[in-house]
Amino acid sequence: MKLHFDPLSTSSRSVTFFLFDQGIPFEEEVVGIHAGEQRAPDFLRLNPNGQVPVLEDGDFHLSESAAILRFLAERHAPATYPSEPRARARVHEAMDWFSSNFHVGYCVFLAYRRMLPPLRSMPAEAHAAMEHVGRAMAAKYLSVLDRQMLGDRPHVCGGAVSIADYLGFAYVTLGEYVDFDLSPYPRVVAWVQRMKARGGYAPSYAGFRGYVQAARAAPAEAGLAAD
Repeated sequence: MKLHFDPLSTSSRSVTFFLFDQGIPFEEEVVGIHAGEQRAPDFLRLNPNGQVPVLEDGDFHLSESAAILRFLAERHAPATYPSEPRARARVHEAMDWFSSNFHVGYCVFLAYRRMLPPLRSMPAEAHAAMEHVGRAMAAKYLSVLDRQMLGDRPHVCGGAVSIADYLGFAYVTLGEYVDFDLSPYPRVVAWVQRMKARGGYAPSYAGFRGYVQAARAAPAEAGLAAD
């Protein structure tokens, strides 16, 4: 089983964190999106969208991080993907929630706007408008995550870690690029720390942590090709 990914890709990190953390062996195939390798003909045959990650399992190829997480969990780590219909529906609900408005307001408007060259080149008034909307959306959805989804529970879907945690963690920690202040959301901060204490965090996030440090040292030159 091979995973085509870039450690700087948010979507890739959700999958590699899960794989390392659950002790699932896989072959690593790094696709350098900074170098445009996701546009190479061989890769486009795997995923014509030109995006990472892509899971290759024999002649079966699967893209989209949420779909990959579901597939892997069902086969290799069922404890992270409950089989009881209502519990599974809660996991789906949380993953969809992270991937929709939370991703737009928090990741796109606040982080990717300052990371991706096409967005960084927008006029100043567009940046100001996106910042205003993004801040409002982030406050709304982080409050929901803090008070309702987490509340007094250690993970977003209850007492045990699920694939929703791996997906959501990748989105929330993207805010480290823009030094987003999570302190008004203490349950989110505690959840982030619990996830960072897991064994799979260090190998899957080392590249991103280095990238954040480099961006803070030279913010004008930083840029990321996202998926």
